[in-house]
Amino acid sequence: MKFIYLLLFLPAFGMVSCQTKKNAHPGQQTAEGEQQYYTCSMHPQVMLSKPGKCPICGMQLIEVKKTLNDHSDDIVLNDEQIRLGNIMTDSVTSTGIGDKIYLTATLTINQHKTTSISSRVMGRVEKLYFKNTGDYVKQGEKLFDIYSEDLNTAKQEYLLTLQQQSLVNNAPIDYTRLLQSAKNKLLLWGLTENQIKELALTNHSNSLTTFYSPVSGSITALDLKEGDYVMEGGSIVHLADLSTLWVEAQAYTSQLAQLDQKGAVLVQIPDMPDKAFSGRIEYANPEINPDTRIDLIRVSIPNKDGQLKPGMPAYVIISSTKHPALTLPIDAVLRDSKSATVWVSTSRNSFVSRMVQTGLETGDRIEIVSGLKPGDRVVISGAYLLNSEYKFKKGSSPMAGMKM
Repeated sequence: MKFIYLLLFLPAFGMVSCQTKKNAHPGQQTAEGEQQYYTCSMHPQVMLSKPGKCPICGMQLIEVKKTLNDHSDDIVLNDEQIRLGNIMTDSVTSTGIGDKIYLTATLTINQHKTTSISSRVMGRVEKLYFKNTGDYVKQGEKLFDIYSEDLNTAKQEYLLTLQQQSLVNNAPIDYTRLLQSAKNKLLLWGLTENQIKELALTNHSNSLTTFYSPVSGSITALDLKEGDYVMEGGSIVHLADLSTLWVEAQAYTSQLAQLDQKGAVLVQIPDMPDKAFSGRIEYANPEINPDTRIDLIRVSIPNKDGQLKPGMPAYVIISSTKHPALTLPIDAVLRDSKSATVWVSTSRNSFVSRMVQTGLETGDRIEIVSGLKPGDRVVISGAYLLNSEYKFKKGSSPMAGMKM
């Protein structure tokens, strides 16, 4: 009885086994060492065991036969395919390459060229000659008038000493020294030599005293208005010379090791594409902001025509020192999330895919750290077409199974 069941089971097993081989994927084995499948000329990743239409674009699938014992990774093209594919090669050579780091920046006031003008005496500001932030003040122009009891008393003392000196010629008191002492007091409180000379000539003291700007610059802040009282040393107006500006850029701590503080720096203004400034890093903050992990880098640029304004955005491009390296055009390297490959010419019209390790990128060039040697001829145009041709003929990606 068991023997009868065994005879019935074996034919059934054979039928299942044959059916499994018949439906093998992705293709069918049609001859010894040969595999057949159907693919799309536009989407070679499609590989089906039966004829039909491409599930992606709807084109009719074509038949492909792949030799299973063919382990060659070379792709051989004829002259017409190379011409139509615009496939060009070039020899790998050693050239100089340096990294470029792009930092976002902002134009700010050069703090070395700012002046804070304060009152040297206590009093009431009766008049301001400039009342708007941004007004340009020339050196020597009137800034404000002040009424000060202390200053008026000092002016009267100077006039009195001057009168006594002219009346008493042979007095034992040295009025010259007294007069110089009174004059020095007026100079320390902010009067100019011309104001003191005018005081002596007119022999009259005005209750209001005018103060003049010691420097030229644009008003960045007004700390009071007309009629306000000011204490001795109280700030009145802030001026900034905008003939030069600072460009303050932010660099992350991960970028600091790559920065060459002696290298060339190029400053570009997005709002003025035709303007670019060259310079060097003048200052790098020795302290890192612990919250943002950002360091501040500063570059100084000229602003003679006054077109640049504080607050404008800018880019700081820092170039590192060039070093010799093997480089290729960026388009010659095919990259995905895991690896990078190039197509190398092995002989006439024959190409093989090779994995490489890349380094710096600058402009249209990329550094090849390993995988190539000087003199190798690499495909610099048409690499993507070779990739598609490989998938079409071999049925897999040239990157599959590659290891460095």
